[in-house]
Amino acid sequence: MPTQFSRRGLLRGLTALTVAASLAAGLTACGGDSDAAVTTDSAGTVTVGRVSNGAARETTLKVSEVKSISAELPASVRRRGTLKIVVGALPDGFPPLAYVGGDQKTLTGAEPDFGRLVAAVLGLEPELSNATWENMFVGIDSGRADVGFANITDTEERKKKYDFASYRKDEVGFEVLKKSTWNFDGDYRDLAGLTVAVDNGTNQEKILLEWQAKLRKQGKTLTVKHYPSKNATHLALTGGKIDAYLAANPGVAYHIAQSAGSPNATRSAGTYSGAGASLQGLIAATTKKDSGLAEPIADAVNHLIENGQYAKWLAAYHLSAEAVAKSQVNPPGLPLTNS
Repeated sequence: MPTQFSRRGLLRGLTALTVAASLAAGLTACGGDSDAAVTTDSAGTVTVGRVSNGAARETTLKVSEVKSISAELPASVRRRGTLKIVVGALPDGFPPLAYVGGDQKTLTGAEPDFGRLVAAVLGLEPELSNATWENMFVGIDSGRADVGFANITDTEERKKKYDFASYRKDEVGFEVLKKSTWNFDGDYRDLAGLTVAVDNGTNQEKILLEWQAKLRKQGKTLTVKHYPSKNATHLALTGGKIDAYLAANPGVAYHIAQSAGSPNATRSAGTYSGAGASLQGLIAATTKKDSGLAEPIADAVNHLIENGQYAKWLAAYHLSAEAVAKSQVNPPGLPLTNS
């Protein structure tokens, strides 16, 4: 997401089961990082959504090495034969993107799964490790990790130290009850007269408060509510105390999947760029600057896009709304004034 605040908003969405699973797996290593248990696939396949505890539809994809792309890798990485992927999901994880799975040991989620897909195109064995948000960047800086896949937003500030290969839109989303007829089409004036909940200290709160101020100048109201937890917010939504909940879109997608089929089922009422009106925010694979990895990773992503595996990965995690048409190396990022 655009800032670490947005990531904290995702962290608030943890279920008790995910927290317990993380602790039971012993992933909160003293050094702030840990090796991650992973499952293996047969040659030429990658299974996404495995042990996802309902966050995804398990899907097996055929993915083989593309020699023309793997030839772009730095020689040292080719010789080593592994892609060292770090995910900044300690201590608790942030479903559906990165967390400990239903077996209480495997690091799963959309982000590590996508790292495994990219590694397959590059002809490399994925070597996953889990770290705190801060230590993820330390690992990239030190060379302990080649690349971070952890919902990292491309920003101009981060470009001073890192190269990016974009692979997903950075979106915030509105969650409403399934029976609601309200939808957001990108115009803040749609929110006039509504009561909307948002998490404190998040990027989406910043966006919502800006819209509230604009409506107030027009003599219109937008009531903004804050609740102490995701559970409390969802109870307010099902109880009719709020009309909608604005949150990080992956968290919205996760809760929609969890509530499907229940009397209180919810749906998406629309998304909006996490970078605001002037720029489409982008989530990107993050490598050390000038490491020579961003270009082959971007080419691997584009291969997955062109061959359909990318769309199937997003669909498995209910994140199709965040698809990009093409991976770019160091595209325009969140400006320095809002990094």
